[in-house]
Amino acid sequence: MISTLVSLFLKLSAFSLVAFGGINALLPTLYDLSVNQEHWINGQTFADYFAIAQAAPGPNLMTVTLIGWNVGGVIGALVATLAIAWPSSIMIYFLQRSILGMRDIQKQKIIQAAAGVLAVGLVLSAAWGIALQINNSTAAYLLTFCTIAITLFTRWHPLYLIAMGGVLGVLGFI
Repeated sequence: MISTLVSLFLKLSAFSLVAFGGINALLPTLYDLSVNQEHWINGQTFADYFAIAQAAPGPNLMTVTLIGWNVGGVIGALVATLAIAWPSSIMIYFLQRSILGMRDIQKQKIIQAAAGVLAVGLVLSAAWGIALQINNSTAAYLLTFCTIAITLFTRWHPLYLIAMGGVLGVLGFI
C-alpha cells in the first residue's frame, strides 16, 4: 500500500508540473495514466469522477482527489491532492513574481495574454480528447455535439445541460 501511495504521489507531482491550464487541460493524459498505465480505476469510474468534480463546487482537481481516494482511501485522497497542488503552486508563485518584476508593462500583458490563450487551447484540446475516450455510443457523441452547439449558440446556463445529460442517462439513452 505504501509503495502505491508513493507512486501516486510521484506521478501526480510530475503531472502537476505540466498541467498548464489546470487539470482539465490534461484530462486525456490523466485518463491514460490512471486507467491504462496504472489501472488505478477503470474508464467508467474516471468518467464518473470527472462528472462529480464538474458538478461539485470547488476546484477541478477534485477528479485527482477522487482517484487518490479510490487508490488509498482518505490518505490516498490527501496524497493525490497534495501531489497535484504543490509543484505547480510553487512554480506559479515564482513565475508570477518574475512577470510582475518586469519593468516593461507591455511585455507583462503580452505574456499574460499568451498564457490565457494557451490555457484555453489546452482545455479545448483536452475536452475533445476526453470525449473521444469516454464516449462509447452514437448517442453519447450526439449528446457531445449537441452540448457544444447549445453552448456556442445559446446563453443557456451549464446546469441545464448537466440536468439534460443526467435525465438522458437515467432514461438509458446514454
